[in-house]
Amino acid sequence: MQNLYKAKLGYEHYKWISSSELLTIPLSLCYRWPDLPENRLWNLEANRRSYSYLYTSTCNPSTHLKSNHEMTKLSFQTLPFSLNQRTICPLRKAHYSSAKPKSTTPSTLSPVAATNLIKSLCAQGSPTLARRMFDEMPDRDVVAWTAMISGYASNGRHEDAWDTFRRMTANGVGPNAYTVSSILTACRGLGWRRGGAAVHAVAVRLGVDRGTYVENALLDVYASCGKGGGDGDGMGEAWKVFEGLAERTAVSWTTMIAGCTHRGDGCTGVLVFRRMVQEGGEVHPFTCSIAIRACASIGSLTLGRQLHVMVEKSGHGFNLPVANSLVDMYCRCMSLGEARRYFNEMPQRDLITWNAMIAGLERYNSQEALQLFLEIGSEDLQPNCFTFTTILSSCTNLAVLHCGQQVHGAIVRRGFSGNLQIANALVDMYAKCGSITDSRKIFTEINQKDLISWTSMMIGYGINGYGKEAMELFDEMINLGIQPDHVVFMVVISACSHAGLLDEGLRYFDMMHTEYNIPPNSEVYGCIIDLLGRAGRLVEAYELIKEMPFEADESIWGALLGASRMHNNVDLGRLAAWKIMDLKPKEAKTYVLLSNIYAAGSEWGEFAETRRLLRGMGSKEAGMSWIEVRNKVCSFVAGDRSNPYVDLVYEILEMLVQHMTEVECDYNSDGLLHDLEELT
Repeated sequence: MQNLYKAKLGYEHYKWISSSELLTIPLSLCYRWPDLPENRLWNLEANRRSYSYLYTSTCNPSTHLKSNHEMTKLSFQTLPFSLNQRTICPLRKAHYSSAKPKSTTPSTLSPVAATNLIKSLCAQGSPTLARRMFDEMPDRDVVAWTAMISGYASNGRHEDAWDTFRRMTANGVGPNAYTVSSILTACRGLGWRRGGAAVHAVAVRLGVDRGTYVENALLDVYASCGKGGGDGDGMGEAWKVFEGLAERTAVSWTTMIAGCTHRGDGCTGVLVFRRMVQEGGEVHPFTCSIAIRACASIGSLTLGRQLHVMVEKSGHGFNLPVANSLVDMYCRCMSLGEARRYFNEMPQRDLITWNAMIAGLERYNSQEALQLFLEIGSEDLQPNCFTFTTILSSCTNLAVLHCGQQVHGAIVRRGFSGNLQIANALVDMYAKCGSITDSRKIFTEINQKDLISWTSMMIGYGINGYGKEAMELFDEMINLGIQPDHVVFMVVISACSHAGLLDEGLRYFDMMHTEYNIPPNSEVYGCIIDLLGRAGRLVEAYELIKEMPFEADESIWGALLGASRMHNNVDLGRLAAWKIMDLKPKEAKTYVLLSNIYAAGSEWGEFAETRRLLRGMGSKEAGMSWIEVRNKVCSFVAGDRSNPYVDLVYEILEMLVQHMTEVECDYNSDGLLHDLEELT
């Protein structure tokens, strides 16, 4: 009542009312005070509004303010709050109506108020508008410069952040610790280790290289950038910074684990995690997730299980990101049973969980991946681009065209048909399912083709026997100025091999290192050996292997072995098989091929010895095939006689062999009969 009495007397009595007391006075009385400055009234009104009404109040201050000049004197303490409520568009108008009146300039804003506005604009994804505000400031201190640099970095405009940092130092403004951490974030975004090292040197010289933010930012730059490329390897510098830390936070440990994993050294990443636990560091869920990914990267199921137990003891076992990493780890370590059990036990699952499980199954059990994909709607989740590309790979692996077409329909219904990754997967799926026309149609409809698009289409032509079309597509790609890599050359040479285009394949092989300076790798050499072998030029293929600048691997010798079997060359076949046995002694397929070569050459003694060695190796993994019949995928395993129609199957198979003999089909009868022995 006393406050209300003072309010009725007018502004003279208001002067002695505290801020908390002032909030109890009706605004209708405050409007009657002729001497109350309008900026004070507006701030009072904003503070009195509720969340929803503040939005409209702060965006429409002209209701009670009399002039733009008065509005420029606002304290701006309410602006960051209103910006956080996503009022950027109205405030842009408010800024230009208040900051640029005829009688005022940006100099009327205090540096603190302008800096707060810059921070808020950047936080809401408007760094360009923030930069206009920044450029209009007459006096810019290190806080303002840092706000602009940090704003650019947080919005992914790392080059602009670096340019602003250079301008700041050129203007004689020295960076503080927050400036250094912000510009280091930009260097990390650019993958620029040398830039980070230069900032580090400046920070040391100015004495601002200490503190949690700066040190963790330095760790991130050194550990994440320069993966052994032209920018150098910063892991050594990262370890120096890490060992020199006075206090290692969860961020510090996580950064080092992630850095090791990023460089393919997941084993060291796991050791860092173990050291963290031994030193009593905080076992943060995100750190656990990164450590589990390190195990997945090296395929260590034993370490992964140990980490799983440790995570369970720390109470983070069913933390969603940690659980997702565990599912992915078990899948990558080929323990699908454990992955599926843990997946089923999870109390909460998001789309990442489903994607991880589907991706794991796609690599090793595509049929089950398709079945799991059908269940994803049970938790009211919508597939995303990753889900569709993964399930399309499953359709490709199984060569089930009808399933692929159904997935394609779902993609169109959900509006993902314009996604480049999905379009590339569709091109690959249709081609490998034998529908080259549909594959070409999808390829033609892609507006912005990348190298994967062209490669996928060339692969499709090659595996379907359209070697000339693959060559034409290669030439079209070159004419558009797209630079091929070794994968493209491998694909086009392979297409020539399947189509019997020997001279053309050799021309592309020569073009690869003469015109594009791309050194052939083992995969490319394997394609050339296959190309020469199919043409019967086995001696030339062997000479090429001897001239290679590196030791031939099993894929290259395998190509020569396959060609030797095709042309019944026992000597080269024996040589190639022995080379493969030295590299992979337990490869049963090699013994089978070699025995068939001996059989074709009527070397029955060698044949019997090879078969004896094969039997001594124990049981090998049975071959499996599948076929789509009436929208159902049916699988067949070699040697499986559980099918009730198995006698009819083998009867028809023998009939086909007899028919091939009658029509004088060119086939290796001895090899075929010994392959049948493997089935029965």
